[in-house]
Amino acid sequence: MAALQPARAHIVCMEGTDPSMAATITRTVDARGSFCPGPLMELIRAIKESDVGETIAVWSADKGSKTDIPKWVEKAGHTLVSVESKDGFDEIVVTKAR
Repeated sequence: MAALQPARAHIVCMEGTDPSMAATITRTVDARGSFCPGPLMELIRAIKESDVGETIAVWSADKGSKTDIPKWVEKAGHTLVSVESKDGFDEIVVTKAR
């Protein structure tokens, strides 16, 4: 099971967007040791446990997460803040919208 980490001062903004629309990450799901569908399932759990407006970062080394999570976020009605490749993993940032 992926580790849920407490918030850290981390502000993200999609490239080409207004910096005033930046989101502060309130929770991080470290799913780097988990593979499909683990990272998505951990995000779903974190979304259920979060309040509307909270922003969650998912760290995943599973290449499928980079496409699967954004598709689920759109289908579920939440907001995709960013998808960024880091050193050996992707950081997918989502804000709970409902």
